[in-house]
Amino acid sequence: MTDDVSVDNSDDIEAQLLQAMSVDDSEQLPVYKAYAGKKLEENTEKAKMLDIIEAIKTVFDPEIPINVYDLGLIYKINQNDDGNLHIDMSLTAPACPVAGILPQQVADAVSQTKGVGEVEVEVVWEPVWTLERLSEEARMMLEMI
Repeated sequence: MTDDVSVDNSDDIEAQLLQAMSVDDSEQLPVYKAYAGKKLEENTEKAKMLDIIEAIKTVFDPEIPINVYDLGLIYKINQNDDGNLHIDMSLTAPACPVAGILPQQVADAVSQTKGVGEVEVEVVWEPVWTLERLSEEARMMLEMI
């Protein structure tokens, strides 16, 4: 999901995003990566994407009773032919109090899925997470809270 941004104002847009996230410099954004799993044996059938997503849906933000997938925190899931996964996820804010544990919880949950090899979960900050990323199910749940 990328927005078309002209080269002339890209620095302005980055500054606005960083200001909105209360960060003065992109170099100050925390880097979070989590790893789990192990290489699959040769000729092992890789996991189906639906099963991977179901595993991700078992991880909940402890402050909001909604899973991280329906919150829209999972931006991309890349699955290699060997069953290894790279997942880009975001957080609701750079200062999120569970920033250090949510990526590991996602990596651990997905690594338990049959046909998944090594898992890397990386927290990315662009595009910035917004309420528009919520699934319909998450929107309904928030209305009930």
